[in-house]
This record gives sequence, structure tokens and C-alpha cells, in this order.
Amino acid sequence: MKILVVEDEIKIQSFIKKGLTAEGFVVDCLDNGDDALLQIQHNPYDAVVLDIMIKGKDGLKVLKKIRQTGDQTPVILVTARGDLEDRLEGLNLGADDYIPKPFHVDELIARLRAVIRRSEGQPTNILQVADLKINLMTREVLRGEEAIELTPREFALLELLARSPERVYSRMQILEYVWSYDFDPNTNLVDVYIKRVREKVDILEPHLIQTVRGVGYKMRQP
Repeated sequence: MKILVVEDEIKIQSFIKKGLTAEGFVVDCLDNGDDALLQIQHNPYDAVVLDIMIKGKDGLKVLKKIRQTGDQTPVILVTARGDLEDRLEGLNLGADDYIPKPFHVDELIARLRAVIRRSEGQPTNILQVADLKINLMTREVLRGEEAIELTPREFALLELLARSPERVYSRMQILEYVWSYDFDPNTNLVDVYIKRVREKVDILEPHLIQTVRGVGYKMRQP
């Protein structure tokens, strides 16, 4: 899952990014509202963590603008503990949740997963394609009755493909989502990881991960 963190306190920004990355999230960070609006307009995110007190347009103005454009990307506001008025205004403007400072990164992770599930209309934490089951909360993967151990990057790659079966992802799209690369580093990184995930996931028939020649990869829905 790809998250945008908008926070102008560098220590807090670093703390959030470190915690989310350790859990397998792909994280982009910005420190002002003006850049955040441009980034959100041109890049898809699963959720946004948005501090209210930031440089440029403040968090509430950014949120208002996002919702005015019809963008329903989940937004969690970060607020000072005593700012009840700002929290209420944020919820009225369309925030999905808020978290007061100081907070533990595990709480933020739980809230992020909850708002993302709600936005996707998922009643559970489970993605399922054929007999492949992916638990987004516990990060457990099963193929039939067989448990599969994946690294964080392998899990992020599998999750991306499983969220939209039959959708073809180019190598560039996979690089951007899983590694946050917005350029081609001239490596076979994606192909190497696809091979690793196939060796673990496609241990049974039917094989689910398919190559679309000249385009990229997709998760097949049998």
C-alpha cells in the first residue's frame, strides 16, 4: 500500500516513515501543503497522513481542496492534542479519521489499514484470488492450506497484483508502487521479484501470476 505523509516536523516525518516502511508500506513524504496538493493530483495513493499545521496551505485547506475535486482518498489528520475545534472541522470537511500527537506508530498503522479497508468496501482484511488468501493485517499468505513466507517487498508486489485481478501493471507502475521509483533504474529488479514471488505462490495449479508480453504482469482470476 502506498501512503503520502505530509508533515513538516522532520523528526516526526522520519519516525512515521520508518515505522510504516518496516510494515511494508511504500511511503512518500512532503513538508508543505502546496506540494501535497500537486502530488495527490498526479499520483494515486491508498491513503494520506496529513498534519494540520504545515507550511503553505494548512492541512484543513488541503483536505478541503482534495474533497472539492471529488477525490475520496482516505485522509487521516494529525492534530495537536488540544485542537478539538480543528478535529471537528476536519471531520466535517471529509477526513476519515484523526490522530492526536503524540501517538504510537502502531496506532497509526491500525488506523490506516482500517480507513483503507473501509474505502475499498472490504468487510475483512482478506484479499482472495482463487485459493490464494492474503491477510493484510497479519501479513499471512496462504495458497490452499500452504503458508507462504514473503519479504516485505514480495508482499507489496503480491498485494498490488491481487488487489486488481486481470489488471496489467507495467514494470514502471510496479517500480513506482513497490519501490517508489518514478524512473527506470535500468535493472531487472521487477523481473527478479516476480520470479521470486512466482516460485513461492505458484506452487499449485492454476498459476496465477502471468506475464503480458511487451507490457508487464497481472494476477490472473481463474
